[in-house]
Amino acid sequence: MSVLNSHTTADYLEWNTMLNLIRKLYRDGDYRMSLFIGAGCFFGIRVSDLRKLTWSMLLSDDKFIINEQKTGKRRIVKINSDFQKHIKQCYEALKITNMYEACFLSRKNMVMSTQRINVKLKEIKKRYNVKIDNFSCHSLRKAFGRKVFESSGENAQMALVKLSELFNHSSVAITKIYLGLREKELLETYDLLDF
Repeated sequence: MSVLNSHTTADYLEWNTMLNLIRKLYRDGDYRMSLFIGAGCFFGIRVSDLRKLTWSMLLSDDKFIINEQKTGKRRIVKINSDFQKHIKQCYEALKITNMYEACFLSRKNMVMSTQRINVKLKEIKKRYNVKIDNFSCHSLRKAFGRKVFESSGENAQMALVKLSELFNHSSVAITKIYLGLREKELLETYDLLDF
């Protein structure tokens, strides 16, 4: 729950910061959080759907199918081949014996709650001095969207249309607001003024 009159909108994690962070977490033996942050950024799905992932879903093929918890819609997610190598490394490092086990288990052998994951992300932010203001599970989904948009170059409008569909937003305008692009555009208006 947020504090009254506080700003709680998640900020997106810069892509290169994310890549460095998942490598550091892996190096330091925090394999599940390394995988969680990577999965959130590479798949662009909500935390409620990330929590349902099993090793079998991530290692059996180059894509997986989920029914989104929030929307009930069926979604196919393609797994980046380089990221799938990282998934396999985490799987081996954790010495997993059951492919159908959930990927994000706590020490008590239960799927981590969203609240617990957010606490862990705040600890990681502090421990690794991650430059992001509001860091939460949602920051990862936004990182996916920003990376897709920024990598699109001249096809930015088409990227927004695709992201709008992937995110199940009602319009491209909503996607622009979600990614913080609309606010950036509005703030650039002030730069048009001369003094």
